[in-house]
Amino acid sequence: MVRGARQPQQPRSRLAPRLTGTVEKPPRKRKSRTEFALKEIMSSGGAEDDIPQGERKTVTDFCYLLDKSKQLFNGLRDLPQYGQKQWQSYFGRTFDVYTKLWKFQQQHRQVLDNRYGLKRWQIGEIASKIGQLYYHYYLRTSETSYLNEAFSFYSAIRQRSYYSQVNKEDRPELVVKKLRYYARFIVVCLLLNKMDVVKDLVKELSDEIEDYTHRFNTEDQVEWNLVLQEVAAFIEADPVMVLNDDNTIVITSNRLAETGAPLLEQGMIVGQLSLADALIIGNCNNQVKFSELTVDMFRMLQALEREPMNLASQMNKPGMQESADKPTRRENPHKYLLYKPTFSQLYTFLAASFKELPANSVLLIYLSATGVFPTGPYDFGGVLTNSNRDIINGDAIHKRNQSHKEMHCLHPGDLYPFTRKPLFIIVDSSNSVAYKNFTNLFGQPLVCLLSPTAYPKALQDQSQRGSLFTLFLNNPLMAFLFVSGLSSMRRGLWEKCQEYLRKINRDIAQLLTHSRSIDQAFLQFFGDEFLRLLLTRFIFCSATMRMHKIFRETRNYPESYPQLPRDETVENPHLQKHILELASILDVRNVFLENTIDDY
Repeated sequence: MVRGARQPQQPRSRLAPRLTGTVEKPPRKRKSRTEFALKEIMSSGGAEDDIPQGERKTVTDFCYLLDKSKQLFNGLRDLPQYGQKQWQSYFGRTFDVYTKLWKFQQQHRQVLDNRYGLKRWQIGEIASKIGQLYYHYYLRTSETSYLNEAFSFYSAIRQRSYYSQVNKEDRPELVVKKLRYYARFIVVCLLLNKMDVVKDLVKELSDEIEDYTHRFNTEDQVEWNLVLQEVAAFIEADPVMVLNDDNTIVITSNRLAETGAPLLEQGMIVGQLSLADALIIGNCNNQVKFSELTVDMFRMLQALEREPMNLASQMNKPGMQESADKPTRRENPHKYLLYKPTFSQLYTFLAASFKELPANSVLLIYLSATGVFPTGPYDFGGVLTNSNRDIINGDAIHKRNQSHKEMHCLHPGDLYPFTRKPLFIIVDSSNSVAYKNFTNLFGQPLVCLLSPTAYPKALQDQSQRGSLFTLFLNNPLMAFLFVSGLSSMRRGLWEKCQEYLRKINRDIAQLLTHSRSIDQAFLQFFGDEFLRLLLTRFIFCSATMRMHKIFRETRNYPESYPQLPRDETVENPHLQKHILELASILDVRNVFLENTIDDY
């Protein structure tokens, strides 16, 4: 059953409290406008004087709530996208009005049907707006549980066929509302890893687009077909399928589970920093994307989130935040998702994040972007931000750079001002090594994890379907299978390998914390679960590539700033033995070098 649009409860007391109270009385001019609409609506229901006063008031109140809800919803677009404080009270007011509107149409459905002519698609539109509110609340807070709330409203629209009659009306704009609802529902399902539902929705959307373009001579047919192509490519981006015994695909989640990050040993000395904010930036040319979310961005945002709880069961428990019998769960780091930002947009968001970063917290910057290469002896280049010009491919950028400097390049030096606070940088680019030349000017913890700048030609090019380096950080077992030449795997073997990989992660954690020569910056970040998992996966990725027979050039390997002590981490014999053992379980030991190990 669909619930009213409860304003989400805040996980921290510093967030705005829920705004309650009765709906404010409409101003005079708004009332007159509503009454004018009321006369128009009721003209078909008999003389205005014949309508009982109570029913007139019901329709008037509904018109006011509907009008107010639309105003508030449209006003969300005017809120700044960056900064975490200005928007909270506005969202609270919007949720309150939609809660009242949703309950009101449920309680007075018969009068609204008879006197207002309420149509099912109008109810669907209200439910769709509530779903959008929850989705945008997820984007603002990074709390995955709000995705479940968005899903419940979107599901109800489909189950109750609220939009079923739209196709009978000769109004293309209503059909577009329906198509947009499907696109939004698909995004939420992708983020919740509900791939079976996604496939059903894509089939339904395809049929709806075909009907829409057949009935109306529209100019947006190509755009809607492109939406279908994008989502189809997004679904197929994973290079390896995990299969049940009946050959159905197993949907795996790569969010942080309870047993995900290796536990810290008692007495292990690590920093007390926690990851509070993350900028996830996608500016790779030609990479599969859907709804301004590239595959790399999608994978990284999931690597920085916990598995969602069922919010409904939690929110109805009085005083759940103060529960003494269960330790408080740390919330997800707040994220900004920036698809092809300009340099000025990126800097604005970065400055806002830096400004609001709490004490003892870390800012993470993830850059998945096309490389910009050096043009002079003292220039290391960097990665591309969006120039608002269409660029065909990376080669075109490189040629242009030979004649003049790329003003839209994000250089390592551009990030220097932000190293005044703990900074964790991940660069996935063909010129990631530009960030090897970082200078830590302020003595704060600073780590850069850098992708290989090129992959072996013998390895099937998967760049359109996402970077191999980011895949290792998101789903290391899938990446390991891909470089081993495997494209599918049975569920039982997958789970066995996952268990072994958890053991490898635990051992990597020990290698890091027991190292005598490791830079202290790594240990400063190691107390945070998300960063700990990223660091252990990075070392696993680097060790795997160094042992692989076709990864033979230096540019095929990930690097880091500061450098890791190789003999104690990525080239440690104990870790190499583990990788060979994992390869043996998968019967792919022949693709790895054995002579790197002297003691085994």
